[in-house]
Amino acid sequence: MSHIHHPTVESLWISVALALLAIAYLRQWLHVAWLVPNGVKGWRACSFFVGLLLVWVALGSPLSLLDHDLLTAHMAQHLLLMTLAPPLILLGTPLKLLPQPWQRLVEPMAHLHPGLSWIGASATLIVWHIPSIFMLGLRSEMWHGMEQASFLVTGLLFWWPVVEPSQNAPKWPESSILLYLFLATLPCDILSGFLVFCDRVVYPVYLSAPQQFGFTALEDQQCAGALMWTCVTIVYLIAGTFFAVRLLSPRWSHDLQSESQVAAVAHTERRGMEAI
Repeated sequence: MSHIHHPTVESLWISVALALLAIAYLRQWLHVAWLVPNGVKGWRACSFFVGLLLVWVALGSPLSLLDHDLLTAHMAQHLLLMTLAPPLILLGTPLKLLPQPWQRLVEPMAHLHPGLSWIGASATLIVWHIPSIFMLGLRSEMWHGMEQASFLVTGLLFWWPVVEPSQNAPKWPESSILLYLFLATLPCDILSGFLVFCDRVVYPVYLSAPQQFGFTALEDQQCAGALMWTCVTIVYLIAGTFFAVRLLSPRWSHDLQSESQVAAVAHTERRGMEAI
């Protein structure tokens, strides 16, 4: 039995919250751009808005209405919240762009050991896919919300060492990040492989759910596993390729360092204006 769902109310609140966050970000981005032209690249703002859009797709769009009927839709939510939206949001949110109170709140994340980020993300993925806990998320609206929040939060923590939005964050060598990304694929590969090749339905709740798009419960499960396998592989491969290019291209590293210096200048001048 699935949880009692109130899609209209939930979607409305989520849409309003994300819209307010987008407006606040745009205001701050324009403020910094006014003080220091080209201080924060326009593509970073676009990245942030695309990340917010993906969060809305996962939580506020019609996709959220299918998560208790289709495991594939449920898996798509998880991938959007943990794998796709977090790096885009972090790329668009350099710590120097945030107001001072937010900087003090977020700064401790810059010093979080990547090993803890990896453990947190892997544990979240595994625990929420244990059948009994998975069913708890479907039966209880409160637990379902906690599940979605945990995927987004641990996704942000996982991608933080990779994207490094803070200029004060300890820099890990590109080779270490490559290993970090590779190890992160292992829990995903094990879970997705199990869902694809298992000959029984792991989550019995979908046996009684209405068939969507002509999928049987077992076909839906296999599709969900294949979606996770493909999406995680592609995203991590793209990120790994980026770091491999950086590792082999000193010129690219120099350009990124120059951009960081510009952002630092923007932050310094903004603090000066606030002091005035």
